Amino acid sequence: MTLEPGAHMKYRPYAFTEQGVAMLSSVLRSERAVRVNIEIMRAFVRLRGMLAAHADLKSKLEELEDKVAVHDDAIRSLVISIKRLIEGPAGGQRRKIGFLPGGR
Repeated sequence: MTLEPGAHMKYRPYAFTEQGVAMLSSVLRSERAVRVNIEIMRAFVRLRGMLAAHADLKSKLEELEDKVAVHDDAIRSLVISIKRLIEGPAGGQRRKIGFLPGGR
């Protein structure tokens, strides 16, 4: 069983939504109330701007992580190949070059 939104609320909310502030400004008419409501609306605008900026940063960071992961795999592959070249052929012994008496 689920409750409908807002049904049986135990505590009153401590914050207004942006729409709640807009509705409150239509009810309260004093000069002070109007100034406070304007500042609250500006705070909401700044908050939306900050959230949008962080979303952009987050997506750019994720792009960078993807690129680094691709480069890490490529670098790992290069290091393995270089190590194989340094170690030489499998078996560890190198065959001598040149003419060997006795046909060996």
